[in-house]
Amino acid sequence: MSANAPGAAEQDTFRSTDPASGELVGVFPVQDAAAVEAAVARARVAAEAWAALGFGERRLRLAAYRGYLARRMNELADLVHRENGKPHDDAVLEITLAIDHLAWAGAHAARTLRLRRVAPGLLAANHAAYLEYQPLGVVGVIGPWNYPVFTPMGSIAYALAAGNAVVFKPSEHTPAVGAWLARAWQAAVPDCPDALQAVTGLGETGAALCRAGVDKVAFTGSAPTGRRVMAACAQTLTPVLMELGGKDAMIVDDDADVAAAANAAVWGAMSNAGQTCIGIERVYATSAVYDAFVREVTEQVAGLRPGSGPGAAYGPMTMASQTDVVRRHTDDALADGGTAALGGPVPGTQAHGNVIAPAVLLDVPESSAAVREETFGPTITITRVADAEEGLARANATSYGLAGSVFAGSRSRGLSLARRMRSGMTSVNSVLTFASVPALPFGGVGESGFGRIHGADGLKEFTRAKAVTRQRFPLPVDLMSFRRPASAAPALARVIGVVHGRHR
Repeated sequence: MSANAPGAAEQDTFRSTDPASGELVGVFPVQDAAAVEAAVARARVAAEAWAALGFGERRLRLAAYRGYLARRMNELADLVHRENGKPHDDAVLEITLAIDHLAWAGAHAARTLRLRRVAPGLLAANHAAYLEYQPLGVVGVIGPWNYPVFTPMGSIAYALAAGNAVVFKPSEHTPAVGAWLARAWQAAVPDCPDALQAVTGLGETGAALCRAGVDKVAFTGSAPTGRRVMAACAQTLTPVLMELGGKDAMIVDDDADVAAAANAAVWGAMSNAGQTCIGIERVYATSAVYDAFVREVTEQVAGLRPGSGPGAAYGPMTMASQTDVVRRHTDDALADGGTAALGGPVPGTQAHGNVIAPAVLLDVPESSAAVREETFGPTITITRVADAEEGLARANATSYGLAGSVFAGSRSRGLSLARRMRSGMTSVNSVLTFASVPALPFGGVGESGFGRIHGADGLKEFTRAKAVTRQRFPLPVDLMSFRRPASAAPALARVIGVVHGRHR
């Protein structure tokens, strides 16, 4: 967890500023361990009442919350624009997705988690067997700054729907958005206001949340920070959900719709200034389509105008320090033998130094930092490959495994490539679509983390499975007794041999 925040002036407060102008958005408390523990204690009390409401009553309150967000969407979008830097319209899209997930979680929690009977099997045929998924209690959510509404809501909504209370620590770069979401809950659900609380601060506040006795921590951020979160949680054996970074790839096959693939690649790479964990950072285009694809991408990217004013395609980097990473990767790509079809600083923006022009980098060696490391900026590498199988091999040759995309004219071919891509999620003939489908789980493998948000898996992620058996009638011979006759075990062996022994 980062120990620094922009404009942190005092030990007990820190400032949030507009990344485009440097103007003050707000001043927030740096909540210490005692304050975090107090919030968790309130949440512990609220969790009992919240869980006792049952699925139906929780669904009504989650509906009230999403209604509040929907009615004030423009207000929240304006705040996201000022604090995160993304265009207002993109903020509206982000909030819309979060609202849709709130609706799905509330509507599907009961059928996913409720008590149900399961088949008891041969040895327990005289028993009824039950399974349910019970809430954990209090869930700590440590959110990111790049999608400060949608991403944390992927944990918050599903944890609440499952019957947990939530203590939310927003990023130190977007505390105003996090505080707004908590106030909105308290306004929409006044009878259980402490079921969702926000605590603000820097890295130590997040570490305190990990040690405060919560029942699970859901973290979104970088792999290095994720390791520190896990280390802090290990002190109390607190389980964790890790949604970390990615170096997501797109494969463009011989028969792909090149114009559609290019349009998707540009959006996937450049939207939100490239600050998207599931954004497209690498493209592997087959020789048959490479030249046409590069022309189409270059033409589209040349028309993008970054900035903070009306009509800007994307905004400034939320973290000014991220510009150094983007420029280092671009410089390394060129030094390693790659070429730049487009790229460079935006004239007149160097006062803040956080608006970066889009860069299209061609045939960058696989050993380059621009290919191996997460860039998190408005850049894309395009590499020529002999065929889609070579593209798949290169796409999979990474320590990350979050998401990806495949463009292919053949449906069976596209699905085959998508299923074999080493990623938690893959879109065929589109980008990022899986994130907008609430029923689908969201998460990665390898350095991209573990655990899932969204969908039925996301609901179960914030529960513990509870198994119960109930004897319906006694058997003539009780196998689980010291009083069983000597003939019982041989008889059981004969039965098992008849039932299962014929299978070879």
